[in-house]
Amino acid sequence: MDAIAEAGIDNFNVDVIYGGAGESLEDWSATIDSVITLGAPHVSAYGLTVENGTALAEQPDRHPDDDDQADKYDLADDALSASGRLNYEISNWALPGRECRHNAVYWSGGDYAGFGSAAHAHRDGRRSWNVRTPDRYIEFIESGESAESSHESLDNRTRRLERLQLQLRTRDGVPASALAHSDVEELSELVQPRGERLVLTRAGRLLANEVSLRLRA
Repeated sequence: MDAIAEAGIDNFNVDVIYGGAGESLEDWSATIDSVITLGAPHVSAYGLTVENGTALAEQPDRHPDDDDQADKYDLADDALSASGRLNYEISNWALPGRECRHNAVYWSGGDYAGFGSAAHAHRDGRRSWNVRTPDRYIEFIESGESAESSHESLDNRTRRLERLQLQLRTRDGVPASALAHSDVEELSELVQPRGERLVLTRAGRLLANEVSLRLRA
């Protein structure tokens, strides 16, 4: 990070993860303070998730606690917002004008290319992904072959629903028609109207999956 500052690079992102075993609220607060002090114009903060088949999955006593993660999310949101970095997607904060443009393509359901091992790509409803390991990827590329591992074709309804699920995560939210009126009333603590759109409240950001289940394409 010091090298970035010394090089005069003023537009960069810092990724941080919270919820690791043994991490206190004070530890996390110190992490966020250091990111702000560093001057990062864009910050991505993700709660630790446990993937099946990993060593961590076999150690339940080290798994993150939901309430602890919620407290750490709120702490990060308070501190980053107070520093001028506004939340524009559940896990992303940025100074005005410093939002991540390539992420915006994903969240809007746009097309993108994927280069490198395990990279994903999407074009016109066809989603593909490359082989997972760098050595195999290099082998395919050097031999002039495609490094694509597999792909899937998405029908129009699936594409619309995925687009809504991703848009819901952003500060622009989804069209009001994406949720039934009865669901909006039932989920009033999680979503709120903003003009002709519905956006997540801060409590809703923590329970976005619950809201996503009610979306209608």
